[in-house]
Amino acid sequence: MLNQNFIIIGALIGAVGSLAYLVDTVKGKVKPNRVSFLLWSIAPLIAFAAQIEQGVGLESLMTFSTGFLPLTTFIASFVNKKAEWKITKFDLVCGVLSILGLILWIVTKVGNIAITFSILADALAAIPTLVKAYRYPDTELAWPWIATVFGVILTLLTLNRLTFANSGFIIYILIVNTLIFSLVQFRIGEKIASKKHESQ
Repeated sequence: MLNQNFIIIGALIGAVGSLAYLVDTVKGKVKPNRVSFLLWSIAPLIAFAAQIEQGVGLESLMTFSTGFLPLTTFIASFVNKKAEWKITKFDLVCGVLSILGLILWIVTKVGNIAITFSILADALAAIPTLVKAYRYPDTELAWPWIATVFGVILTLLTLNRLTFANSGFIIYILIVNTLIFSLVQFRIGEKIASKKHESQ
């Protein structure tokens, strides 16, 4: 088990990646999906509030950072028109379903249920970006996603024991960020499309 100070280091690693993504958003090099990034800022902050309510300690810092940093990217996407990504009906449907998940949290007001619905809402919000990373990897930057993964792993290694309250949300973050990184870095969508084209 690592010292809890590594949680801060983990959050800083994720922050460095997010800062690079933020800068490239301002420059117009990447085009974040605003539906994803807006809801990614809301759901983790709700999970963070639920963790605090349940007495989760310093490890909740990672959850907070995964909410606050996307908010900065969402705001930055309005700075440069080149960073704008066209919102589709599919994106909006995912957004509405994600908001329904957040409403269910407000209705229940129970810690673990709140975290569950926050994960559900965050996952639904992630779908537009996952689709974009699959189809248009050039609109994304790969390494910030894996930077957050390393940060999450450090946080998990500081825990005495894993509970749903202290690790459920950040394990989900690890999974979805690894998936987005893989889609962008290895251009999986393009390779699959190329194989389909060759087989025709």
